[in-house]
Amino acid sequence: MVEWSVLEASVVTLVFVAFAAGLIAGISPCILPVLPIVFVAGVAAPDATETPKGSWRRSVAIVLGLVLSFSLLVLVGSEILSGLDLPQNTLMWVGVVLLGLVGLGFVVPVIGEWLERPFARMVGRQPSSSSGGFVIGLALGLVFVPCAGPVLAAITVLGATRDVHFETVLVTIAFALGAVVPLLFIALAGGGLVHRVQSVRKRAPLYRQIGGVVLLLMAIGIATNSFDFLQRDVPGYTSVLQKKIEGSTSIRKQLNALKGTKGSPGVSGSLVSCPSSSPGLVTCGPAPNFTDVTTWLNTPGDRPLTIKGLRGKVVLVDLWTYSCINCQRSLPHIEAWNNRYASYGLEIVGVHTPEFAFEHVVSNVKAQAAVLGVKYPIAVDNSYGTWNAYANEYWPAEYLIDAQGVVRHVDFGEGSYALTETLIRKLLVAAHPGLKLPPPTSVPNLTPFAETSPESYIGYKYGLTYFDSLSAPAENVATLYHFPKDLQSTTWALSGVWNEHAEEATSVKNAKLEINYMAQDVYLVIGGTGTVTVSLGNGTAPATIHVNGVPRLYTLFHAKSSSTGNMVLKFSPGVQAFDFTFG
Repeated sequence: MVEWSVLEASVVTLVFVAFAAGLIAGISPCILPVLPIVFVAGVAAPDATETPKGSWRRSVAIVLGLVLSFSLLVLVGSEILSGLDLPQNTLMWVGVVLLGLVGLGFVVPVIGEWLERPFARMVGRQPSSSSGGFVIGLALGLVFVPCAGPVLAAITVLGATRDVHFETVLVTIAFALGAVVPLLFIALAGGGLVHRVQSVRKRAPLYRQIGGVVLLLMAIGIATNSFDFLQRDVPGYTSVLQKKIEGSTSIRKQLNALKGTKGSPGVSGSLVSCPSSSPGLVTCGPAPNFTDVTTWLNTPGDRPLTIKGLRGKVVLVDLWTYSCINCQRSLPHIEAWNNRYASYGLEIVGVHTPEFAFEHVVSNVKAQAAVLGVKYPIAVDNSYGTWNAYANEYWPAEYLIDAQGVVRHVDFGEGSYALTETLIRKLLVAAHPGLKLPPPTSVPNLTPFAETSPESYIGYKYGLTYFDSLSAPAENVATLYHFPKDLQSTTWALSGVWNEHAEEATSVKNAKLEINYMAQDVYLVIGGTGTVTVSLGNGTAPATIHVNGVPRLYTLFHAKSSSTGNMVLKFSPGVQAFDFTFG
């Protein structure tokens, strides 16, 4: 009873915070492009005889349509598109086209009646202004991109990973309702203008046509990102308020609790509590099966494997992702174990669980696995099914399973290769008494044991913990940044025009990135097409990296020993920076 009360209070708190966060997003510069659309929708009544009550209904219909389509897009949009094998921006284009059709409907009444007729049939009456408003709201929800703070980032991740439950839906709807409150007032103001000003009311058909032209122009502007300059030049007047509402430690903990990973179906308590990096073999309960695997690679006929089907073999399950430097450093050891012990009864299964959107693309996984030399079976875990089944939270993570299907050792991160190989050999001998094994492998351990800079994500989805700036970054908007006078230790900063996205930042104009590092090696995941010029400021000539194709890990700096310094990267337009790691 106490646990339920605590959970209930936590959810209620999150709902209120989500509503407040949405309200702040609804008055931020990010929503400026949709304001003319909402206002025009409020003004452009079907005819001059509409009553104030009808105007109010149309305005409410607009915001309800927006709440519905935006919530569905965030929660299940990615899943729908993946199921239909469509690009992730398909629904945005559907919204743009729908806005264009509504604009045409305002200009040409016959098109407007045709567009409203399906909704009129659902409610059993003639087309009305409220049904037309609902259509506009549906379209707006698909192109509505509010400034994302921790609340929207959390629900977006939950939707992308299919971890949608009742609390997630409540928080999403609360955020959407908060965001549309200002828009409701804009729509009501437009509708009220018709009734307050007689001259406007008499010329309603004319203003409806003008509104249609405005809708068409706004649809084209949204499709071509023509309003970036408007959002960029308006100061981020809500940044401080957003941080105050969403930035507390307690709120972030409650957002993380929405994931509920530890309560995933199929995870036994013994596995959840299994000690990491135990010096010997332990018993952590039955190994979960490979769950919701998108596709299999490197198996005969790409057929699926099961834990039950692997009974009699010692199994090493490696959860990894191809752009992770920690995973890349561990791969030579795992590949060596596969080459050395596969014929003696070891089966290695690499479960590829993506961290970034580009890692969801199966062809990317297949190509990069080949580049990295991964020849053992790979389970593509795009839906996080196996990740959640193992209650995992790390890249890389190793789960060593004996011949009876019991998890006997868990190791998170990199470095404990000698111990893991020793335990593999013990389990092989236990499964096959009298087995004579070849000598252990001798792959150099490249794990950095000296203190290094912390991993630094460039996208706002991960909190921008080490971003050094006097002002909060603008999200999903091309924005001009300036380097601070003195860059703090192990932090990074932007200069020039950048567009901050959830997982990366894309260079726009005169784009530079400066980072203060402490490491022997500095790596960055880079995507897009163009060049990155690396300058160390120590007298060495700048080096140029040519970027072309799928985002992957690049080495920016390598030294004989660990050092500290500042590195400035100059990006040509269109290049994406994802994630710094250090060795």
